[in-house]
Amino acid sequence: MRIISADKIRKAVSDLCIKANLILREDALFALKQAATKETNKKAKKILRAIIDNASIAESEKLAICQDTGMPVVFLEIGQDVKITGNLIQAINRGVESGYAKGYLRSSIVKDPLFRGKPGYTPAVVHRDIVEGSKLKITVFPKGFGCENKTQLKMFKPVANIAEIKKFIIDAVKAAGPDACPPYVVGVGIGGTADYACLLAKKALLRKIQKGLSPKGALPELERELLSEINKLGIGPMGLGGKTTALGVNIETYPTHIAGMPVCLNISCHALRSATVIL
Repeated sequence: MRIISADKIRKAVSDLCIKANLILREDALFALKQAATKETNKKAKKILRAIIDNASIAESEKLAICQDTGMPVVFLEIGQDVKITGNLIQAINRGVESGYAKGYLRSSIVKDPLFRGKPGYTPAVVHRDIVEGSKLKITVFPKGFGCENKTQLKMFKPVANIAEIKKFIIDAVKAAGPDACPPYVVGVGIGGTADYACLLAKKALLRKIQKGLSPKGALPELERELLSEINKLGIGPMGLGGKTTALGVNIETYPTHIAGMPVCLNISCHALRSATVIL
């Protein structure tokens, strides 16, 4: 049995909050640079270069990539041979508060969804998975709400075909239009229950963007087809036209009930931010 203190987790979460908000993920930056090279629309190319420059300035000047520093979502993979001493959730929330304050990150969380109130930093949304081993993997994913607001869930009939699912996903991106700061990364969850499909869609955004590098198989082929069709929409960077509406499409699936087929789409703006540490 390996012991990890809650205070160590607090410190790790604090550091991850700053890193995620100030340093754009390498795969997202690479995908943006690839898109800027291939984009033929002059306005779109200029916008992509501005997004890349913004990420560079944010990292060098220690500034937030985006003024919306998101809803802090924390994913935990807890080894079954790990014992955590102290209050885990309290440690996470204190880590978020510390990191957001140290990083001069915007407070955006209202504690009452109906009656609102003064914004703060917490509580975070925490997802926990129990896995084999004696390690603890922590991922902090600050989810901006311009793109979170474009989430869509549909409960398909079990006889629904791939073409219907593709249409739903493409139509959802089309409906988002310029509102969620394209180019997008599109996370899709298929299967499980309604709530689990939405969690899968968000987990899909934690995967690296494998544009042009996906392995062979039905699911990667579907990702490629969707990316191609989405980029034909012509929305383009910041909605001003071009062939780069999305940088990637990631799909996660899970077994589901014979009577249904939940499909959820969760979009990320171009500032796809997450940071991970393994304790």
